[in-house]
Amino acid sequence: MFIQTEATPNPNTLKFIPGREVLENGSAEFERAEGYENSPLASRLFAIENVDRVFFGPDFISITKNDADWQHIKPSILGAIMDHYMSGDAVMQEGSDNGMLVEEYDNDDAQIVKTIKELLDTRVRPAVAHDGGDIRFQSFKQGIVYLHMQGACAGCPSSTATLKHGIENLLRHFIPEVLEVRPV
Repeated sequence: MFIQTEATPNPNTLKFIPGREVLENGSAEFERAEGYENSPLASRLFAIENVDRVFFGPDFISITKNDADWQHIKPSILGAIMDHYMSGDAVMQEGSDNGMLVEEYDNDDAQIVKTIKELLDTRVRPAVAHDGGDIRFQSFKQGIVYLHMQGACAGCPSSTATLKHGIENLLRHFIPEVLEVRPV
């Protein structure tokens, strides 16, 4: 098994591409401090001391580390991913919700939200996935779109610029009701 790695805009996050499907639908994100027990792969990765966050996309895994050097923990991460796929275990246990977010918006704004989500899915998420992350709609209130940045995008120094100069400008261009975009 050959696992490719790619740098991301976030220097504390690497993207690992196992050459196999990671998640069939959606994405999932876990932090060391909270419930990752429903994922055998996340559990293996968090057994590595300096792994702080794990993100699963359709065909990649983004790992965020703490202050450790990549050269010290990368071999352990590669080994854990390889061991997982060789074991035949599922990435997520049956019935896991993959960290689904509860969306909030007024029913009168349903068409606006549909357009926001369509623009995110077609124009934003593919680019963000290329960088090892994901972006998910959280809510729309009084002209403000709240988005949840995940994977390499969470905590990335350039994520604020991406939100403000990229996504906000895109949404405001197509949807006059959008006044601002904020991270959750």
